[in-house]
Amino acid sequence: MKNVALILAFFVACAACTEGRHPGVAVEVELHNPVIPGFSPDPSVTAVGGDYYLVNSTFHYFPGVPVYHSRDLQNWVQIGNVLDRPSQLPLEESNASLGIYAPTIRYNDGVFYMITTNVGGGGNFMVTATDPAGPWSEPIWLEQQGIDPSLYFEDGKCYMVSNPDATITLCEIDPVSGATLSPGKALWRGTGGRFPEGPHIYKHDGWYYLLISEGGTELAHKLTVARSRRIYGPYEENPANPIFTHCSLAGQNSNIQGTGHADFFVDADGSWWTVFLAYRRYGGDFHHLGRETFLAPVTWEKGWPVINGGQPVAERMTVLMSAVPQKPEPVSRHYDFSAIGPEWLHIQHPVEANYSAADGLLTMVGNGDGFDWGSWHPTALLRRQQAADCRFGTTVTIHGDGEAGIAVYQTHNGHAEFFVRREKGRTEAVVRIRLHSILHEHAAVPLHSASARLDVIAWGDHYEFLLNGAEISRLDSKLLSTEMAGGFTGVTVGPYCRSGKATFAGFDYLESDASVPRP
Repeated sequence: MKNVALILAFFVACAACTEGRHPGVAVEVELHNPVIPGFSPDPSVTAVGGDYYLVNSTFHYFPGVPVYHSRDLQNWVQIGNVLDRPSQLPLEESNASLGIYAPTIRYNDGVFYMITTNVGGGGNFMVTATDPAGPWSEPIWLEQQGIDPSLYFEDGKCYMVSNPDATITLCEIDPVSGATLSPGKALWRGTGGRFPEGPHIYKHDGWYYLLISEGGTELAHKLTVARSRRIYGPYEENPANPIFTHCSLAGQNSNIQGTGHADFFVDADGSWWTVFLAYRRYGGDFHHLGRETFLAPVTWEKGWPVINGGQPVAERMTVLMSAVPQKPEPVSRHYDFSAIGPEWLHIQHPVEANYSAADGLLTMVGNGDGFDWGSWHPTALLRRQQAADCRFGTTVTIHGDGEAGIAVYQTHNGHAEFFVRREKGRTEAVVRIRLHSILHEHAAVPLHSASARLDVIAWGDHYEFLLNGAEISRLDSKLLSTEMAGGFTGVTVGPYCRSGKATFAGFDYLESDASVPRP
């Protein structure tokens, strides 16, 4: 039997021996996409041996740029945030279309580099660390602008590529000071699609490959590639461009759309992979969870990269992988706020004095700021909604007059709050919805106590609001979708306090709640 097993392993390994795939002991495994669900756009990965580190953009949220770690490419654990100090991340008056755009993470000679753009807050900069969990340095500001900067290291030189004037442009920089060491050289304007962006440079078999995104980050998003024998060009286009898009006959019926903004990397066994963003549709051509991080294999055919064998990606895919990943488990967590983990977010910088935690209770003090345009520092603690079907809730107590509860937030122009309000001797539970200029309060239910249990059940295409276990309202998730509310983010959820003082007895977040029948 031992010999039979060895023979089978040999033939499986041989099946993996295509150009660009390492002939290691690879086996067929089921890959679950997205590998990082919920608001996690613009992914970038660097591989250090058998460890993989991934970052995403965060726009107007603080802290900025989460760092995830994995050893099997399927299960990713957040180990910190790159930009966790206000001095690193000026966000004054940033909204869901400003702030931190696409970051790139790279590793070279014992140092991790993260380069990105703070749109509306200073432009392109990079930070460094010797441990990807942090701490990371103060910003090193860069001269070449455009968005989506990336780094490429070779022969002791550090190159930076970005897209000023919608042209992919390359220069050499000092990786310590950030000083520009060579004039910017225009490399490519893409194939004619709008918004040529997200550039990365790789080297394979003596060729430099320039990977970019075109078409905008909506339905027509696509990946294109060009190559050159010299890093400064000239670059020739792949005649098979675009090399990846779901805006095609093959991909048009997929629930996964907006595929693009990718980064290639090589695993510990020499196989090539790509992470890229895409979104999942609910209730028609709408998405509210945001752009998420997906994974797919890359092979090389006739000198050009091919993603997933040229086929669309799916939420469940069979791939060849040498590290056998574990199936992701549904998330079930109770947060008692004894410690605030790295997954929790604020809209812009928090007013630290408005938050405290002790004895399992989170205390918040409102400052009058809500979630509308012009309210820059709401007292809120939010986490990404990562599943279409989930349940989250808390028990809130108002002390004196005030307003506090659960926020379901997409942008300043699209959000909902489920809250307890106490004023002028009256206490009630309310659902409030904002969509651009429309503000609507409904389901006002009188309460005989300043405490209430608030739960929200998400079912992909709608939300249900439960007061002390009884449903009082529903909301179509289209109203919080990117298509209707705008912005580049995804829904985040969590406790908030707009006015007065309130305590929260923890926060529960449960995915795929089997105890609740799907409507």
